[in-house]
Amino acid sequence: MNAQKLSERLAAVASFVPTGSTVADIGSDHAYLPCYLIHQKIATHAIAGEVVKGPYESARSQVQQEGLTNQVTVRLADGLQAITPEDQVDTITIAGMGGPLIASILAKTPSALTNVTRLILQPNIHARAIREWAMHNGFAILDEMIMEEDDKIYEVIVLQRGEMTLTEKQLLFGPLLSERKAPAFIKKWQGELAQWHKILEAIAQAENTTAMIEKRKELQYKIEMAEAILS
Repeated sequence: MNAQKLSERLAAVASFVPTGSTVADIGSDHAYLPCYLIHQKIATHAIAGEVVKGPYESARSQVQQEGLTNQVTVRLADGLQAITPEDQVDTITIAGMGGPLIASILAKTPSALTNVTRLILQPNIHARAIREWAMHNGFAILDEMIMEEDDKIYEVIVLQRGEMTLTEKQLLFGPLLSERKAPAFIKKWQGELAQWHKILEAIAQAENTTAMIEKRKELQYKIEMAEAILS
């Protein structure tokens, strides 16, 4: 992977970036995605934000090598603090983190979202946290994608300004993903279902404390939802 050819998951993220946008890529690592968006004339300007010094230096070096220092700004900052009002960022990408971490980044600096009309988020795990955050913060799901790359399954959630209400099933499985049922979706939830059955079996004989009863109920509920979707 490099700034000319992205991995499949980052290419999926890039595919949802509107042409002519100003993008902030948070947790940019080597800044491959911002550089790619400029090279492909998708974005007019990009911010590459990094909170860790090593990846920040890697991103700076990459941008210099690509000859894009006038179009890609690299900043060492915590999450959305990499964005200033003067940047006029309208699109934010965050890829390669857990869903709860992505949600916490978005929640920590809400003022940075004032001019943002699109969020393209690629959680490695627990995508539900992002859907919950969106539902309570004026964003709605525009699209969702799921794919397998190098034996790992990734989801991409695309949000735009709007209101939405999701059911428990939609929060967990994704409203669009659960309708489309792509092969990667089936594989992911068959694996989760098998794991839930194992856990339920393992705790079947555990003491009937209030917490344990609730745990069994929760697992049984998830199992029933998954079996209904996969049937």
